[in-house]
Amino acid sequence: MQIEDDCRDEVTRRLRRVQGQVAGVIAMIEDGRECADVITQLSAASKALDRAGLKIVSDGIRQCARADQTGQEPPMSVEQLEKLFLSLA
Repeated sequence: MQIEDDCRDEVTRRLRRVQGQVAGVIAMIEDGRECADVITQLSAASKALDRAGLKIVSDGIRQCARADQTGQEPPMSVEQLEKLFLSLA
């Protein structure tokens, strides 16, 4: 399954934001910031990564539903989508 353009753009934006967050966390560690502050930012980056992954899974669900409605072969099976979804847990 290919990620559709609108989803790809949104996921790419999210990942660029995460990239900035991770760079910020590295700077915090190098600057000797408090661990609670570092962990807070790491948690935010981790959640943002999870949301990007869930967006991709949701795009797959939409593609499969659309294929089902039009009588086409879905790009992924329910089992494959479930495996992707659970890999984010």
